[in-house]
Amino acid sequence: MTARRAIRGQGAACVTRFAPSPTGLLHEGHAYSAILAHDIARETGGRFLLRIEDIDGTRSRPDHVDAILADLAWLGLTWDDVVFQSARLDLYAAAIDRLRRRGLVYPCFCTRAAITASLSAPHGSEGPAYPGTCRVLTPDERGARMAEAHCWRLDLAQALDAVPPGLRWHDAIAGEVVADPTPQGDVILARKDAPASYHLAVTVDDAAQGVTDIVRGVDLFAATHVHRLLQALLDLPTPRYHHHPLLTDTNGERLAKRRGAPSLAALREGGVDGSALAARLRATIAKSPQPTTFEL
Repeated sequence: MTARRAIRGQGAACVTRFAPSPTGLLHEGHAYSAILAHDIARETGGRFLLRIEDIDGTRSRPDHVDAILADLAWLGLTWDDVVFQSARLDLYAAAIDRLRRRGLVYPCFCTRAAITASLSAPHGSEGPAYPGTCRVLTPDERGARMAEAHCWRLDLAQALDAVPPGLRWHDAIAGEVVADPTPQGDVILARKDAPASYHLAVTVDDAAQGVTDIVRGVDLFAATHVHRLLQALLDLPTPRYHHHPLLTDTNGERLAKRRGAPSLAALREGGVDGSALAARLRATIAKSPQPTTFEL
């Protein structure tokens, strides 16, 4: 059974989404994920949504949004709705406020350099786990520093105490998974420079949009442990997940622009047939969560 059939086998129409950040141009790896999500929705009579994750105000660019839309259309994909995260800030603020009132988040004033300098801190998928420096500040100490730039972190220990043990989620390839967010530590839910982190925004958005099946790369598998916890804390539904293989080049390296992977915009402008490229990407869909080589 292929990964796509594992999702289709659920029997109901699926709502999927593709959620790129307009901080750069798409490449074949993005196209692979978009096509897979699109086809799962279409083959089940469901809906395929496009969400532009544009709340990184310092890096998001309107011309990249235009390129994303042009790239997807060039590949032959159609979508049923498009939303922008920048128009959904009230949803994130409400979620943070709800967690704050329950004492499950705290303000953090630490710099990235200070955290990295803590050599004894364990490492999660996002680098060194936060050592908890600001978690132990007294209410008076926090109050005196609130004028400083700060983010909001999840108090993981308090959060785990607030939910039933043994939270689970299902992945089309890995099967039943017991959520274990502990290696991620006290993750950031609202950044110093943005109203929400990836963890909070995608969890809130997927629930608000009624997404039933989340299709994304296996590199985000670890993040799903955190998202399952947030779903429990915010009383949100848990969708089915499909963490697909990552496309690699002939050297076995993950496709990335910094490694010379051509952008879809460059291919499109160079006269490559988008429908033919989409057909070749569809042919690479794997039966197991292993990197998949793709050559132009």
